[in-house]
Amino acid sequence: EYARIAAKLDGVAGVAGIEINISCPNLSAGGMEFGVNPVTAAQVTSAVREKTVLPVIVKLSPNVTDIVEIAVAVSESGADALTLINTLRGMAIDIDSKKSLLGNVFGGLSGPAIKPVALYMVYKVAGAIDIPVIGCGGIGSAGDALEFIMAGASAVQIGTANMVDPEAALKVLEGIIEHMEKHQIGALKEITGIAQV
Repeated sequence: EYARIAAKLDGVAGVAGIEINISCPNLSAGGMEFGVNPVTAAQVTSAVREKTVLPVIVKLSPNVTDIVEIAVAVSESGADALTLINTLRGMAIDIDSKKSLLGNVFGGLSGPAIKPVALYMVYKVAGAIDIPVIGCGGIGSAGDALEFIMAGASAVQIGTANMVDPEAALKVLEGIIEHMEKHQIGALKEITGIAQV
């Protein structure tokens, strides 16, 4: 299905790239997510790569034992960039009904709560692969975005913060520009990965 959709999008006006979320359950494998196994993560990436000339960005799951192993497998299978991270698994229980508040019992935790985990994973992966990393997970300010860039991200995505403030991305951008001017940074690449040791 990933490859079929990629083939349909190849050459469509206005589509500049494809981000594949390999955190979706593989129903034919008992509900296992493609992205938690380096072999299946690589297979999905290769299948999409074969069907499009567009840049292929693979969004990785944090719900793994070793994210670097998955990142290397996906990178070697044709990904042009990686997005880190998707949501962490979580749940909430209604103490009166004694049941999960979520229809599917479990769900994805996003927003500020996952930022430290996301930042750590961006740092680990950016230091291990040669393709760009897009950082995401709890970015709500310029300072948050700059942390991801200093950890090794070439770009960032903003999700949850946009739901709270539709101008969040613009405010983050303005804050980054202010920081760069204040510290006489000519280009973000000057500080990309600067925290790597």
